[in-house]
Amino acid sequence: MSVPTVLQKILARKAEEIAERRGRVSLAELERIASLADPVRGFAEALQTRVARKEAAVIAEVKKASPSKGLLREHFVPADIARSYEAGGAACLSVLTDIDFFQGADSYLQEARSACRLPVIRKDFLIDPYQVVEARALGADCVLLIVAALTDSQLAELSSVAKGMGLDVLVEVHDAEELQRALEHVETSLVGINNRNLHSFDVSLEVTLDLLPGIPKDKLVVTESGILNRADVELMEINGVHAFLVGEAFMRAAEPGQELQRLFYPGRSKPGVAADPE
Repeated sequence: MSVPTVLQKILARKAEEIAERRGRVSLAELERIASLADPVRGFAEALQTRVARKEAAVIAEVKKASPSKGLLREHFVPADIARSYEAGGAACLSVLTDIDFFQGADSYLQEARSACRLPVIRKDFLIDPYQVVEARALGADCVLLIVAALTDSQLAELSSVAKGMGLDVLVEVHDAEELQRALEHVETSLVGINNRNLHSFDVSLEVTLDLLPGIPKDKLVVTESGILNRADVELMEINGVHAFLVGEAFMRAAEPGQELQRLFYPGRSKPGVAADPE
């Protein structure tokens, strides 16, 4: 398993961060907090419902910055962004909680989720069961497992812990080898294909198109990264991909939810409402 250099740095820091957090809050205490969290909202179900209605199912990302692009949004208020996304037709939210590389925060997830009715995925680099429990304690409805960052045993363990806590899992892959590992070791209906090469940071939508034939029909494919305009959306849709995770295109817009609606629901007042006749 070849782990990209930037990812290696992130994972090394993540191991330190987990040790620091364990020193402050024990796993037993975290499990107690998680048991008191609001009920899960059904992340996978929200996406599947949209796709069944033949609508785009958009996971809209609340992301302040990234290692490759730097600061994406100066005026960053997670609650306002979440409300804007909900009004614009998002099916779910993705919130970055990584501090050191994405300028995220646990509080961003809590603020965003409290401001809307949408299910939320904790977007972070999960390598330890502690973080899965932590995600539920924060109120997350789903967790991201990045195959490039995990061994087969870690994939199986973390997905099992997530399932035990009622959390959905979005497993993220970048190539055919990772896809095979995901299908073998993670029990989930959601397969995310990241179009960004973690070694070079180049982005190509061909990554999704190339991997599609290897994905079982009972899985819901989520294409991630590189969806920047209406042509990108249409390319995915004509190839049978109807679930999207988008952040950068929205974060750079003055009103993220309006940009979401423009990109995915042109001609509609909101999802579920037919476009006006010509």
